[in-house]
Amino acid sequence: MQQYDLVIIGSGMGGLVCGNLLSLEGLHVCVLEKNKQIGGCLQTFVRDKVIFDSGVHYIGGLDKGQNLHQIFKYLGLMEKLKLEKMDDFAFDKIIIGNEKKEYVLAQGYERFINSLSADFPEEEDAIRIYCEAMQSICQKFPLYNLRSGGTYQEKQDVLAIDTKTIIEKLTKNKKLQAVLAGNNLLYAGAPDKTPFYIHALILNSYIESAWKCVDGGSQIAKILAQNIRKDGGTVLTHKEVTRMVEENGKLIFVETKNGEKFHAKHFISNLHPSKTMEMLKTNLAKPAYRKRLKSLENAISCFTLNIVLKKNSFPYFKHNYYWHQEGTVWDMQNYNEENWPLGYALFTSPVSGSNRYASALSILTYMRYDETAAWEKTFNTVSHENERGKDYDHFKKSKAEILLRLVEQRFPNLKDCIQSYTVATPLSYRDYLGTDDGSLYGIMKDYKDPIKTLIAPQTKIPNLFLTGQNLNLHGILGASITALATCNALLGNENIIEKINHV
Repeated sequence: MQQYDLVIIGSGMGGLVCGNLLSLEGLHVCVLEKNKQIGGCLQTFVRDKVIFDSGVHYIGGLDKGQNLHQIFKYLGLMEKLKLEKMDDFAFDKIIIGNEKKEYVLAQGYERFINSLSADFPEEEDAIRIYCEAMQSICQKFPLYNLRSGGTYQEKQDVLAIDTKTIIEKLTKNKKLQAVLAGNNLLYAGAPDKTPFYIHALILNSYIESAWKCVDGGSQIAKILAQNIRKDGGTVLTHKEVTRMVEENGKLIFVETKNGEKFHAKHFISNLHPSKTMEMLKTNLAKPAYRKRLKSLENAISCFTLNIVLKKNSFPYFKHNYYWHQEGTVWDMQNYNEENWPLGYALFTSPVSGSNRYASALSILTYMRYDETAAWEKTFNTVSHENERGKDYDHFKKSKAEILLRLVEQRFPNLKDCIQSYTVATPLSYRDYLGTDDGSLYGIMKDYKDPIKTLIAPQTKIPNLFLTGQNLNLHGILGASITALATCNALLGNENIIEKINHV
């Protein structure tokens, strides 16, 4: 029987960062992944020899001394990653309806303020106050700033502020409101729901610095896994955990679908918390806690068009595009069959040795899981590749054509540049990323009930901990910060933060 210090269920960013950090602390770690590829949202895939990212299209906070840079440096990632910094003067461009104008979001707060003030000269004070409000809120979150010793009370007063409300209070200019919220696909922004701290923590990281992974984000997962193995740990694929067994108040082992048992002193689940509870048969996790987790709303899913471009046919952008129909910036999730889609994000992917023309293009828009309900009992795996049939293929193609026609209004002749394309639906995200409904960002945070949607890494079972995007914040940075919180809880101290700051 193999005994580990720590078994981690799921090899998403949170699980791998926990594994790496705790391996450095001397723990013998085993990571179990149900899929053939590790990484969760870090996964990449190849079509026609072109690399596509499943979920990581850009990363913030990687300039020297910034929060993610410090974490990555401590983990030995910075010297190994192939990175490209996005355009200092435009990491995102916002397009509204049929306007020719492109509104620019720049890196660095002064650039950010100056570029928006050029388009909205009468709103410079409002733009400056908006930036100060974001920076002030970010300071309320100790772990985000790699500070130890923080308390819940420090951030309590900012958890119950609504993003839409505060933007509308800062400026009455409808166009500027639409620009400031224009990339809310980043966090599945919802009116009267999304807290301003979510908006601030995410946007702040990109304003500080914005980067793309050259040749895909899976390199992050591969390096983290290499680090774990180098420290004597194990990372295993095709190991789907289906059961967690508790005895005498502690978790003893987890069991996989094929009956293998993995014993450890400690366990971390990188799965959705409600999925973790489904596998856990114990009276220690009370019905009220299980019911609360099950009742939490998940963020909407998406439909993604991944395009292989003909050689030297479409320009490569060092920025992203976010388009939304005028007047719908907060209503893009509330589409109907006739007006879908109300917005989209467009990303070009950097590859080694090329920066003039793009070889890959990804276009992402919202899609509700119920649109794919007819095929929800099917699974897109190696052994079930064609199970969904011709109706599903027709559904994907018809939706892809609608999206392409819309994007061509802004990027004429795009169809002439396409060599081939593949489509990902909510079912694709469900199957490969492990959420029941293909949710983009896990549990939706709600400013009206912030405590309900903040989940502690410590569970009622003393040696079982949670991590991942569902706890506090999503994305590469969010999952890394949450992993820190999980490691602090497991170790019972915050020494890792000190080590990260002094690397």
